[in-house]
Amino acid sequence: MLREDTQEGEERESHTKRTLEERLRIEHQAKGGADWFFWVAGLSIVNSLILLSGRNWSFIIGLGMTQFIDAIALMVAEEIGHIGKIIGAILDAFAAGIFVVFGIFARKRYQWSFIVGMILYALDGLLFLLVQDMLSLGFHIFVLYGVYRGLAATRMLNMIETQHEHQAAS
Repeated sequence: MLREDTQEGEERESHTKRTLEERLRIEHQAKGGADWFFWVAGLSIVNSLILLSGRNWSFIIGLGMTQFIDAIALMVAEEIGHIGKIIGAILDAFAAGIFVVFGIFARKRYQWSFIVGMILYALDGLLFLLVQDMLSLGFHIFVLYGVYRGLAATRMLNMIETQHEHQAAS
């Protein structure tokens, strides 16, 4: 009898450990998907600072919309001076800030932020398609896949928690 109790206890402990490891893996995947929004926002700002300072290169992970804003800001700056660059930088910060907000809510496991963020980032990728920048477009697709994996993990975590709440209520 004691041996059976010990074996049952070890099986329960092993199951609990596997369940916990799986949950940690899923949580890591969800956080990783949400973190893409922060990377996109941060590197978009870096890209804008580089472009607005007169350099002619950027990271492929950034937003096409901020590069578009920067191009217009540089043209306007030729006509009205540095105020054009300042306005461009403010608009860039606003665009990047939207993705920071998506990242914050995605980390809190709000599925809508993943979905809306993916839609906006996919639309942003179309700008690269228009100018035939296939490397940046390809990276957009890669990032979208990473964000989607975060969404899938978030859905799974939310489902697990709902099951636990139902079991606790029973």
